Amino acid sequence: MRRARSLFAAGLAAALAAFCAMPVQADDYPSRPIRFIVGFAAGGGNDLFARLVLQKFSEQTGHTAVVENKPGAGGRIASDFVAHQPPDGYTVLVGATGQMAIATAIFTNLNYNAVTSFTPLNMIASFPLVLVVPANHPAKSVKELVAWAKAHPDKSNYGTSSPAFTIATELFKLKTGMPAVAIPFKGSNESNQCVLSAQCLFTISDGPPAIPLVKGGKTRALAVTGSERSPLLPDVPSMAEAGYPEVDTHLWSGFFVPAGTPEPIVKKLTAELGRALADAHVQEGLKKMAVTPGGPTGEAFRKVVETDIKTFAAVVKAAKLKFQ
Repeated sequence: MRRARSLFAAGLAAALAAFCAMPVQADDYPSRPIRFIVGFAAGGGNDLFARLVLQKFSEQTGHTAVVENKPGAGGRIASDFVAHQPPDGYTVLVGATGQMAIATAIFTNLNYNAVTSFTPLNMIASFPLVLVVPANHPAKSVKELVAWAKAHPDKSNYGTSSPAFTIATELFKLKTGMPAVAIPFKGSNESNQCVLSAQCLFTISDGPPAIPLVKGGKTRALAVTGSERSPLLPDVPSMAEAGYPEVDTHLWSGFFVPAGTPEPIVKKLTAELGRALADAHVQEGLKKMAVTPGGPTGEAFRKVVETDIKTFAAVVKAAKLKFQ
């Protein structure tokens, strides 16, 4: 009897192991809540993007989407966490440029790689950055700012709160030849306040903290990065119009799952998240946050990440930047 029980237990264990090893089918997915991991505190840009999209995702599909905030290390804690979760579609990363492409480009001790550790699903949004100066500064254009900084190198500084903004600004310096010393802050709102008080000559910032000050006449926007103007700042030229087309830094946010997630689940998630992103209410909500909704999916999104890694690494090397 004992031998029979042992054989039965061994057979049951083998059957369970075989069942667990069976590939997950899209028809069976999801059968429990899906966790969406945000690497920043609640109320930040990526958190707001995710909650807006996922509310519609849940409404349209009936699936339960749970947003979990795991802030720290510029989002790298969250990326590391998701990269090492089971690739079953039940843990999704809301990944931003900084914790993905930039981190992979500049940190040698990461436990993940933005390209090889994840399968990209959908880009949520992308956005240019805004170059702002004090409202009463004599520079009325980018070229005038560059000339002023070259004439007053001891007074040329800029506010920055993350490697993303530092790299964007150092690229601007490389392409213009202007001098400027970085002044570090904890958030881009503080960088903008430094410009407001005229303690910083300029900052290159994301839109949400910068645009209200510009529209209120408290700071002056000289350009937005890239080749197109921002719909929220239609009178502000692009960097290409200002004469510096290579200053084209755009940041983004998107959904990623661990590498090895079954293709049927990847396709199902991509399709359903894409449907939520295409909703008119979601589109309008994202636009109000000074971003361009949507973007590439799958392999096209992966190529964006790969290109960004190369671009950021080249700027860091050329500017001889060091990050810790």
